[in-house]
Amino acid sequence: MIKSLRIVLGLLLLALFAFKADRSPSENWPIPQLFFFPPLPADFKTPSTAQVELGRYLFYDPILSANGKISCAHCHQQEYAFADGNKRFSRGVSGRELNRNTPGLFNLVWQQSFFWDGRASSLQEQAFFPVRHSLEMNLNWPEAENRIRQSEFYPALFEKAYPGKEIDSSLICQALADFQSILFSQDSKYDRVLRGEDHFTALEYQGYTLANLQDKGDCMQCHITDAHALGTSGDFSNNGLDSARRPMDYVDKGQIEFRGQDRNGWFKIPSLRNVALTAPYMHDGRFKTLEEVIDFYSEGLARPYNVDSKLQHAHKGGVHLSDPEKKALIAFLHTLTDSVFIKNPAFANPFSN
Repeated sequence: MIKSLRIVLGLLLLALFAFKADRSPSENWPIPQLFFFPPLPADFKTPSTAQVELGRYLFYDPILSANGKISCAHCHQQEYAFADGNKRFSRGVSGRELNRNTPGLFNLVWQQSFFWDGRASSLQEQAFFPVRHSLEMNLNWPEAENRIRQSEFYPALFEKAYPGKEIDSSLICQALADFQSILFSQDSKYDRVLRGEDHFTALEYQGYTLANLQDKGDCMQCHITDAHALGTSGDFSNNGLDSARRPMDYVDKGQIEFRGQDRNGWFKIPSLRNVALTAPYMHDGRFKTLEEVIDFYSEGLARPYNVDSKLQHAHKGGVHLSDPEKKALIAFLHTLTDSVFIKNPAFANPFSN
């Protein structure tokens, strides 16, 4: 029944896709104006409409999971900026929890590494891991390739998107990467203020100021919040979550497996953009609310042996904000929510129409 429904939906989607009046499948996907963003990376190649649409179908289709029930979108939900909706840990085909929190997905073309520990160096490489991960989708790639090749509609979509290319794991991951590469979030209140189209309230402006003062919020050391649209340095950090005195004290060793002992407990710095939508927080989802996060940075910093030197207040346990200052900072963080992004139909589930 599920297979028949997918076939019917797929044929309908193929028909709709083939006869879009406003955009040719071979036409490049329209990239929005990106004010206050860095230039697009030199190696970024704008995908075609056909490539983006194919990737979107695959992103929302559970065909790439062993039980046919788990898609990429199962854990990356648009309404939460493609995070997993207030869940500390996601659950895949096994029903068991993963051991790290699911991050949001947006403005990915500027990232140089992926996953909390940076194990993948490209969006395409990143897409290989969840499909074959035993707790996530648990499907071996030869089986995944066969499912796509034998599908009633995917071969035609692949031919439109990548003419003459064989459908294999690399091409499937490329399609997923092409879709994710155009998930641009650039229309929050913060963006509109930067563009001169809106104004902060007094409380929001106080929070913005605090975020950029080294002796107050000190957020800019890692998140670059002063007239910069990405909201992250893109680097890795040990932000003083755990009081580790030696490498073996870390429960989750972060980058240790990839960068050596000095990276024990170091994790990728997430963007502050859409942060109000992506709870819970940190690599292990230990903080349920923004209030808990601010309290941690204010007076809860631990002092591990290899804490990031950018945390200049770690030696005194935090930045020590007053309650009014905390409220102002949280008000500013809410201006980073992009409601247009989370409702954009171009990023939504194509199977729901």
